[in-house]
Amino acid sequence: MGNGIAHVFAQKGHSVTLVDMSSEALSRATATIEKNLGRLVSKERLTEDEKSETLARLNTSTDMSASVENADLVVEAATENLDLKLKIFRELDALAPPHCILSTNTSSISITEIASATNRPDKVIGMHFMNPVPIMKLVEIIRGYATSDATCSETMALSCALGKSPVEVNDYPGFVANRILMPMINEAIITLNEGVAGVSEIDTVMKLGMAHPMGPLQLADFIGLDICLSIMRVLHDGLGSSKYMPCPLLVNMVMAGKLGAKSGEGFYLHTRGSKEMTVSPFFA
Repeated sequence: MGNGIAHVFAQKGHSVTLVDMSSEALSRATATIEKNLGRLVSKERLTEDEKSETLARLNTSTDMSASVENADLVVEAATENLDLKLKIFRELDALAPPHCILSTNTSSISITEIASATNRPDKVIGMHFMNPVPIMKLVEIIRGYATSDATCSETMALSCALGKSPVEVNDYPGFVANRILMPMINEAIITLNEGVAGVSEIDTVMKLGMAHPMGPLQLADFIGLDICLSIMRVLHDGLGSSKYMPCPLLVNMVMAGKLGAKSGEGFYLHTRGSKEMTVSPFFA
């Protein structure tokens, strides 16, 4: 998500610094951005000069302090872990200039709780981009309890300038997208776990019957089963209803390291660099 967000900002004329603890991760991110820009050039949606200009606006760093000291906006895109996000926002609050908006790409965690780690809760907001970021138009803009009208308006306008379609939502577990999507994915896993149908059969029903571009189990693999589990736990803890309880099969797969595309196996087997998939032998 981080490299996709950086790609979009840089392509739209913004100077961007992509920050990570690992220089290897930054090298992979830059290579991914360059590859994706190359695809746009091959489709004649971007010129070679525009590709070069985009890459020139993109910097990378492992030093968060130096990277945010003059920032107007920070978009945090770490993994869905509340403690990690609170730690990052405490650091950002101390390092970023007072006018800087601190946004989070969280897909489910409370903006109000994240903002509580800062001394500028009025300038903390959710910017939930959809994956893949350069292609998907939607950005959920989530207001925390103390998010100011000015912060929200500025973030909405910026999202529009990026070519996105922002939708303002309130700060409840899962917001809108994942409050609806994740229970559907979880129910698909329950349906598989109960032997109602197999992996490809469930996905085929949803693709052909409901006009979904990909089935829920394939989508879960691409999101990451660990992320799906984290979001279901946020929903279950925050809303207190048993209908949000994660399926035991999902829990077991995550504990076994079967995380989907990122690990090479989830409900499907995935080969890095290839779009080809086969159903995991575990479910065959």
